Amino acid sequence: MSLTPEAIATLSGVSTATITTVLLKKGLRNVWMRGTKPLRPGQKRLVGPAFTLRFVPAREDLATPESWSSPISTRTAIEAMPAGCIAVVDAMGVTDAGIFGDILCARMVKRGVAALITDGVVRDVEGVLGTNLPVWCDGFSAPPSVAGLTFVGWGEPIGCGGVAVFPNDIVVADQDGAVLIPQALLDHVLAEGPEQERMEAWIVNEVNNGAALPGLYPMNAETKARYAASKK
Repeated sequence: MSLTPEAIATLSGVSTATITTVLLKKGLRNVWMRGTKPLRPGQKRLVGPAFTLRFVPAREDLATPESWSSPISTRTAIEAMPAGCIAVVDAMGVTDAGIFGDILCARMVKRGVAALITDGVVRDVEGVLGTNLPVWCDGFSAPPSVAGLTFVGWGEPIGCGGVAVFPNDIVVADQDGAVLIPQALLDHVLAEGPEQERMEAWIVNEVNNGAALPGLYPMNAETKARYAASKK
């Protein structure tokens, strides 16, 4: 199933916590990208297809300021980003070299990129915040990327925060971080995610009304029957 506007609208109402639960029931345990924290508190939930970028450890003959003019550079990669995508960057968890700064993030905004997600960090944080590009990362650092990383390409499978991310996999990010939905499971999450949200909202209401947890969460047969009746 493709990521239609209707699918984006549906997923925008499903939390990353719920998505991890839905995927856990299908046997997927490793879908939450470690280190992906919202740079600005209160960033709204975003959904989009992954546009992948990859760094490897810095090598002195390759990781130089001159490399920024190379055909294989973050600058060139940004020009290949389609509107609505979420840039997912494998920075190997390096936190002492900022992969992108304010100028690159400003260009991403102009290209209509929905968000930047990385297990690394950004630099020029005040400027990055000023671009209003939603960013999920592991913090910020003054040194540039070439101080600790070598950029090697885009549009290929990567690992971000310990999660395998393939181009055009679906990414959802909110205050809990970023999670991945494999393309093959998108229709399943679209079907099960909203129902999981409805069920948990009903359970929360029961708790607020004084109900005890045993038999409620998880539901026993009697509670399932009451929940089913509440939907009629």
